[in-house]
Amino acid sequence: MATPQPAGTADPVVRLSGVRQRYGKTEALRGIDLDIPAGCMVGLIGPDGVGKSSLLSLISGARAIEDGSVLVLGGDMASKRHREAVCPRIAYMPQGLGRNLYPTLSVEENLQFFARLFGHDTTERRRRIDDLTRSTGLSAFLDRPAGKLSGGMKQKLGLCCALIHDPDLLILDEPTTGVDPLARAQFWDLIARIRRQRPGMSVIVATAYMDEAQRFDWLVAMDNGVVLAMGSPAQMLARTSSGSLEQAFIELLPMERKEGHTPVVIPPLEADRNEIAIEAHDLTMRFGDFVAVDHVSFRITRGEIFGFLGSNGCGKSTTMKMLTGLLAATEGRAWLFGNEVDPHDIATRQRVGYMSQAFSLYGELTVRQNLELHARLFHVPAPEIAGRVAEMATRFDLGPVLDELPEKLPLGIRQRLSLAVAMVHKPELLILDEPTSGVDPVARDAFWRLLVELSRRDRVTIFISTHFMNEAERCDRISMMHAGKVLDSDAPARLVEKRGAATLEDAFIGYLVDAGGDAPVDDEMDGREGSDAAHVGSGAATAHTDKPWFSVQRMMSYVWREALELQRDPVRGTLALAGSVILLLVMGFGISMDVNDLRYAVLDRDQSSFSERYRLDIAGSRYFVEQPPISGYADLDRRMISGELALAIEIPPGFGRSLLRGEPVTIGAWFDGAMPQRAETVQGYIQGLHQSWLADQTRSAGISPEAAVTVENRFRYNPDVKSMPAMVPTVIPLLLLMLPAMLAALAVVREKETGSIINLYVTPVTRSEFLLGKQLPYVMLAMVNFVVMTLMAVFLFGVPITGSLPALIVAALLFSLAATGMGLLASAITKSQIAALFLAMVGTLIPAATFAGMTDPVSSLEGSGRIVGEIYPATHMFTISRGVFNKALGFADLAGSFWPLLLSVPVILGLSIVLLRKQER
Repeated sequence: MATPQPAGTADPVVRLSGVRQRYGKTEALRGIDLDIPAGCMVGLIGPDGVGKSSLLSLISGARAIEDGSVLVLGGDMASKRHREAVCPRIAYMPQGLGRNLYPTLSVEENLQFFARLFGHDTTERRRRIDDLTRSTGLSAFLDRPAGKLSGGMKQKLGLCCALIHDPDLLILDEPTTGVDPLARAQFWDLIARIRRQRPGMSVIVATAYMDEAQRFDWLVAMDNGVVLAMGSPAQMLARTSSGSLEQAFIELLPMERKEGHTPVVIPPLEADRNEIAIEAHDLTMRFGDFVAVDHVSFRITRGEIFGFLGSNGCGKSTTMKMLTGLLAATEGRAWLFGNEVDPHDIATRQRVGYMSQAFSLYGELTVRQNLELHARLFHVPAPEIAGRVAEMATRFDLGPVLDELPEKLPLGIRQRLSLAVAMVHKPELLILDEPTSGVDPVARDAFWRLLVELSRRDRVTIFISTHFMNEAERCDRISMMHAGKVLDSDAPARLVEKRGAATLEDAFIGYLVDAGGDAPVDDEMDGREGSDAAHVGSGAATAHTDKPWFSVQRMMSYVWREALELQRDPVRGTLALAGSVILLLVMGFGISMDVNDLRYAVLDRDQSSFSERYRLDIAGSRYFVEQPPISGYADLDRRMISGELALAIEIPPGFGRSLLRGEPVTIGAWFDGAMPQRAETVQGYIQGLHQSWLADQTRSAGISPEAAVTVENRFRYNPDVKSMPAMVPTVIPLLLLMLPAMLAALAVVREKETGSIINLYVTPVTRSEFLLGKQLPYVMLAMVNFVVMTLMAVFLFGVPITGSLPALIVAALLFSLAATGMGLLASAITKSQIAALFLAMVGTLIPAATFAGMTDPVSSLEGSGRIVGEIYPATHMFTISRGVFNKALGFADLAGSFWPLLLSVPVILGLSIVLLRKQER
């Protein structure tokens, strides 16, 4: 379909033909045909779930194309070569507050990281960072961690990171969601100033706020994966004969989507002002030194719709939780229906319904089961539950979906379900935390009609927080909050009148400015030559040069960033530094194959000199400790069952006489077989002692056997046959394999979970640079642990290094590369940290303990187990470690183990690179 273009524009910056995108059975984009004009600001408008984010991710190259054609900046985004070529010309800011940022890094460090990725040198990085932070007001916060910034500041920092390389195409996915009106105005002011300095830059913005879409040059209205209409805001209004873009969007919807829709009408509140539902006096909440809510006071009458207006982090949700008793206030008092709020007062809390910002539904239960469960939780009498569920289904139009799972429902129906769940016990107070975020205007109006009915007909008091100004205008009264404080409370019209403002948003901005915020700069007054903003966007030539196939600078950017995050993460730092020490102590001292000091006792039924000498011969062994004699079989059973004895010897009557006569004689040896391996070892000891005793008795009696054959046992490398010299050289490689692999396994998948993996998709960094940059800090950490464990082996466990120390160090380095590579491989193919940790642990611990010769030689294995043992890196590291510690071996002696270890490194890392995706699918 042909797309009308703004007058005077050049060829489209983006051209889409027949684009389809599916997520399982859900079709997010349904054959999109669209030309997006260049050199202007284009807005994609529509609620959550209509396909805006999917479309932007395809345009940016972050997501692989399934069907259709996506041409961006004159080339096909299905082509890897074109994506690599235009990557430095595109900036993509994903949806979510600071989703492309690293929360533990400061403002300065985040900007340094992105500047390095795009190849800027030290001088250029400093100039760009200074210009951008001065232009955005972030220059005073360079040392503040990104995770501690407000929502508006996070979005500004995200924009600075996106603009650090002078893009020709800027893509912003709902950049102001959750941001207060002042920060939103400042954000768009910054975009306008930058566009004046770079008039050729194209900007594509997705937004659910129709009021801010009014400022865009060109609009694309979307719903259910299709384009409804496109054109300038004026054209949209003229086409639908509407007074606002929200009304225009409703008019553009298909008839079946808006059937029955009527504008929301708020009847005047007729209530007794002395009948108080909620009252708060100096309500305060502190988390350590942070004051989340600062002496908030208000009164809400029964049946009133009371709104809380403010940005994320201003204290709205915390105040609501204190009112419901979910949080105990640090200071101040609050009352519900005349009763002071008490977390233990269940009766009062049952009069409250709470609908959280995130839907509090059980995804594995159907709609009906969710309603029944919440009815039971709020002690609705069992005979009334079925009728109450039917009432909610009728009232909130849930009948057709009662047997569906919530996750399969559209957002608007899930919203009604959440409201029904909150109302199933018929509360007198309903607390709603941003209930309409991301919902389309039709569903939002339908929701508000339900709220009006509850308020005016049922006299339910409604306490609601919102970011939408048109919703705030529907409230009877609103409180404007900022930084934990209430700025003012009154009817919306009165607040506008007090400020002498044109709109409620202007009034709110005025209050925020008075509270310490920076006023947005008038676009018309900010055209000064030589201003800070004038420098933003210069130097484009350095950003758009061809990138080398491998950049050490980009790799070192990830090394630097990963090392900083590792240093500032106390959990990972403790696991990395102390984990190996603790485990080596536990395994070194706690796991032993030595069988010493075994407790035994004798049941002597002969009481002869021969039986006495036999008993004393066993008592003289270093392997056994004699216990009091056994009195009989009952005593033997009792002491063996209790674990007091590991061995019982029964000497039969006539033992000495039969021995002198040369008659056969049998001595009974009772072993504790609960631990078969130890029992077999004890059996071997007893047989050896028995044979030795017989030989001594034969010589003392002067009897020479016709054929005397003796075997003299000699041990090499570990002559005392102790466990410690055998265990420690094996445990060190095991820990050097398991812990670095588990730590590295978190490196990639953690970014998948937080969303910062988007920086791999849309920046020039290659997969090899990304993975090597992730790997090297963990390799260095593994080598530190190796040094610590080696020192412990020598000085704590007394296991000396008899061979070549350089050979052991080189082997440890190669093995650390292989181990961390295994962790990266697990991280590359999984999507959650739990799955990555589990796969890393199973992929290292089980093969090492079973197939790598830790306890049984690899040569004793057969079939596939033998093959795994031969190629597994731990097999060769065990050989090298034992050889250097116990056998005085060096490089030449161990060459056969070094080559497989060396080859394993590129194989494992190569698999990780191949399996890690550079695009989301």
